[in-house]
Amino acid sequence: MLKSLGVTIAQVTDRLRKNPDVARAGRDYESPEAAVQAAERKRRMRTVFWLVATFVGMVAIFSTMFHELMAREGRSYSWPTSVYWTLTTMTTLGFGDITFESDAGRIFSVVVLLAGSTFLLVMLPFVFIQFVFVPWMNERDRRRAPTTVPEQIRRHLILTEPGPVELALADRAEQAGVPYVILVDDLDLAGNIHDGGRRVMVGELDDPDTYRKARIDEAAMVVATRNDPTNTNIAFTVREIAPDVRILATANAPESVDILEIAGADHVLQLGEILGSAMAARALGIGGKSHVIGDFAGLRIAEAGVVGTAMEGRTLKELALRSRLGVGIIGVWDRGEFSIADPDTELVEPMILLLAATDDQLATFDDEYAVPTADEQHAVIIGGGRVGRAIGANFDAQGHSFTIIEKLADRERAGVPYVVGDAADRAVLERAGLDRATAILITTHDDDVNVYLTRYCRGLRPDVRIVSRSRLDRNVTTLYRAGADAVLSYAGTGSAAIWNQFRGDETLLIAQGLHVFRSPMPDALAGRSLADAHVFRTTGCNVVAVDHDGRIDANPDARAPLPAGGELILVGTDEAESDFATTYRR
Repeated sequence: MLKSLGVTIAQVTDRLRKNPDVARAGRDYESPEAAVQAAERKRRMRTVFWLVATFVGMVAIFSTMFHELMAREGRSYSWPTSVYWTLTTMTTLGFGDITFESDAGRIFSVVVLLAGSTFLLVMLPFVFIQFVFVPWMNERDRRRAPTTVPEQIRRHLILTEPGPVELALADRAEQAGVPYVILVDDLDLAGNIHDGGRRVMVGELDDPDTYRKARIDEAAMVVATRNDPTNTNIAFTVREIAPDVRILATANAPESVDILEIAGADHVLQLGEILGSAMAARALGIGGKSHVIGDFAGLRIAEAGVVGTAMEGRTLKELALRSRLGVGIIGVWDRGEFSIADPDTELVEPMILLLAATDDQLATFDDEYAVPTADEQHAVIIGGGRVGRAIGANFDAQGHSFTIIEKLADRERAGVPYVVGDAADRAVLERAGLDRATAILITTHDDDVNVYLTRYCRGLRPDVRIVSRSRLDRNVTTLYRAGADAVLSYAGTGSAAIWNQFRGDETLLIAQGLHVFRSPMPDALAGRSLADAHVFRTTGCNVVAVDHDGRIDANPDARAPLPAGGELILVGTDEAESDFATTYRR
């Protein structure tokens, strides 16, 4: 069945590729920039029309007056001759073959000369500038973005959308020294991105030549993050000309996962579901129970909330988690700010611990610190899109109730509790169960709306846990200030998921700018102890584990010598990783 579906999709894609009008039908809409350009063209055409009409009127009036003045001098000329004299005089050519003899005629000649030359000095430059020079300059500017990738670029990422997730991924690639290029099919947009310092290339996404010019054979991965049909077309197109290149695609609908895999995608991610699951975990897993967010080098990277547990109000030194449970402490999140933990760090209510441990060690941690949750937890989920539905599915899987608030009635799904209305209306919130809610999760696409609703809900329920979504990384801190207990960025979460698929064996991106990474044991550290080396003080990186002879020690003894030939597993920011590489250059 799937094979026949793949054949059908391939046939449809082939027809789309051969029919440019159909292939571009989804893109034939007027953007705001195009509307402005069209209005400007209409304005210029109106101006030209009135200039031409004025010029014709002046020629007609001057020709008539020439005819009358010549008749008063007793001379008669034809109307074509009248027009001829007017034009030669207005343009200052003045051949001298026809002249006035009277003073009135000579004064009239001067008036025609001055009026004509003045008018033409205005009209001709205007027409030249508006219809020749400006269009040429605009077209040159539009085509300033490259149409090929330089030959020296290899092992690069090819991105197919200049959205927030992709730009965050491009930032990560730049920080890691990985080449990338963003494919854009709009010249103006490509020029703007190019001016912003991004690596961009102009080309149609359904054209195999675009990928050949992007050096697809030398690429490390193609990332298709548009809508599901476009991603399917991209996967088919790329797989046809580059059978070995890795393709990662995103899927909005669960039904699209199989189709994208048939089309040739090696990895298919549902970013909405990933973000929804992470937000649900922030709301459900706050009672000390660890929540795994990634795997790296045989270790589980997990988060655990402090609120309501025996850890609250105590320091890490007092808890002695490393020595008692074997759990490595990477650091702590405090309202969106990450800091490397030290023994004197006091754990307070909003903090979330970032842990590195094995499954058994995490189970031991949960046995000691997980707080039994209430028999009945209820969540109010604002926004009924993919993220909101994913959160609801996670609550349902845990046996907890939820209600989704959605403005648009056509987004309702059968079997899911919905309240249709505006979440800014208190009556709507109360119908959704605001008074008994243990968590409110805000998931709309608009950061301004999310900031407003976060502040509004915090005022109504000071005690409830609020988890909010941010579309852009720059709004994360604003949402925390508005009263959110936890904020997850769509751009940060999405780019981290894609990056971890791309470089999962070398690094694990935890959040934008913070990651776990490997390093061969530097000669300067071999034989020394962590207590003696002061790696964190020197570089800002924290050693969370040591890999030696295939064995992962997630709780390295700070006084034991580090093994030569082993590997360190560290966590740090991009700057800290760079400092580590510089300080301990092999």
